[in-house]
Amino acid sequence: MAKFIFVTGGVVSALGKGISCASMGNLLKARGLNVILQKFDPYLNVDPGTMSPFQHGEVFVLDDGAECDLDLGHYERFTDVNLSQINNLTSGRVYETILTKERKGEYLGRTVQVIPHVTDEIKRRIMLPALENPQVDVVITEIGGTVGDIESLPFLEAIRQFRLEQPREDTVSVHLTLVPYIAAAGEIKTKPTQHSVRELRSIGIQPDFLMCRSERPIGGDARRKIGLFCNLDVDHVFEARDVESVYQIPLNLHEQNFDVLLCDRLGLETELPDLAEWEKIVHAILNPTGTVRIAIVGKYTELKDAYKSIIESFIHAGIPHHVKVEQVWIDSESLEGDDVGDRRLAEIFSDIHGILIPGGFGDRGIPGKVNAIRFARENKVPFLGICLGLQCAMIEIGRDVVGLEMAGSAEFTPETPHPVIHLMEEQRGIANMGGTMRLGAYPCHIVPDSRAFSCYGDLEISERHRHRYEVNNKYLGQFEKAGVLFSGMSPDGQLVEIMELPEHPFFIAVQFHPELKSRPGRPHPLFREFVGSAVSHFSSSQEKSVDRAAN
Repeated sequence: MAKFIFVTGGVVSALGKGISCASMGNLLKARGLNVILQKFDPYLNVDPGTMSPFQHGEVFVLDDGAECDLDLGHYERFTDVNLSQINNLTSGRVYETILTKERKGEYLGRTVQVIPHVTDEIKRRIMLPALENPQVDVVITEIGGTVGDIESLPFLEAIRQFRLEQPREDTVSVHLTLVPYIAAAGEIKTKPTQHSVRELRSIGIQPDFLMCRSERPIGGDARRKIGLFCNLDVDHVFEARDVESVYQIPLNLHEQNFDVLLCDRLGLETELPDLAEWEKIVHAILNPTGTVRIAIVGKYTELKDAYKSIIESFIHAGIPHHVKVEQVWIDSESLEGDDVGDRRLAEIFSDIHGILIPGGFGDRGIPGKVNAIRFARENKVPFLGICLGLQCAMIEIGRDVVGLEMAGSAEFTPETPHPVIHLMEEQRGIANMGGTMRLGAYPCHIVPDSRAFSCYGDLEISERHRHRYEVNNKYLGQFEKAGVLFSGMSPDGQLVEIMELPEHPFFIAVQFHPELKSRPGRPHPLFREFVGSAVSHFSSSQEKSVDRAAN
């Protein structure tokens, strides 16, 4: 029988419940347990697939094509376990399931209500990962939002019922709260945590463990006060202080004996945790020997969470090269206009060692991305394009190298005479936006002796996709004559997955999203080699600067 851990948050949102859940999973897995994590979000969207990145941050795509909350990215990175559709649930999907049953008459004419129908469906989904895989030892369920929100009440009621129906030693409640530091008073305040726990207890859930987020050390007196007023042993009140790297959090919790007490509360007898490799990863992240600067030219740069997996992939990729990858955020619209010529681009990218164009949708910022790609191509700056980045690279090369002056994408300029990017055949006529793109993992055949092959070291790979538009095969021959190598194709040879410029130090663009599969202990090959090329470019730039100074 699996054990169940429920993680809730109070006081304010964005406290880091996802990272906390991922860290718990990391520690339990290090103890030899089979752990699965899931995220329950209270919003009414069926999934985050149609939500703006400014609203929700990155949409994380799983192997099976599920469009999920970005916290599932944390779960996969910290536990190195590939998740599926059953690991993310929203209120919208709960109600969609119930109303579909009601329309089919499955409730036999009964009145459909929040209790018991909504709560029963939530409880079914709590159990589902363990039912589908009997080998699972622990299921960790994160409840999105903040305790006290109207939207999350059905989920909390379902948890209350679930815990009553299970043996006490099979379920645990972990509550994450904020312990703010008031600078004017020069002290931390425990009252918000007390109120948050009181709100949770009023619903019928007594937390077993508290994680107290704070920018300052909490101290024993404050922990004892929190324990006293929240009806908890002081040993079950943990400090979750701000850290330099989120990858430190499992180690910090382990130092506080969290995993020991958690396993004891759940009646789990486990081996001692093996954290040696994780400690090496953290040490490498915190002790780089150098820094390289990568420009991320995108359209959602105001909210960094829109590119969360890319940020983490650069952290991973810096580890084998012993460098810190400093990300320089450039709004692609700032690279547009008559005043943005070669000299201006040279100034903007003067201390940049690599340029990345991430994915996105819509025509906003496209000219700026095209300008950045042209600069990278002409000046031999390492370049990596992802999804929309590949499509923009096709447009730039089509115009400036192949000679297709009006080359464009049917997504942005339907009237273009040279649609080097066009809508996938199976996407034509689709009206619904949610869950209708090319989603999830697809195989890709790689050309031998290509840069892509040198990165992967394999002729067949699998990567995750999220897009509607593809390279137009009508133009492949013209691009190949101009020196472009299409080094990755779908198994049937009909879809371009990877393109590169063999004469460039590093110029690769891919239709898929490699950032979704990067792990701290296994940096994605494309990010790893891209950063390696940026390191070489940095060293070359340094040598040229020294030579100029000497002359």
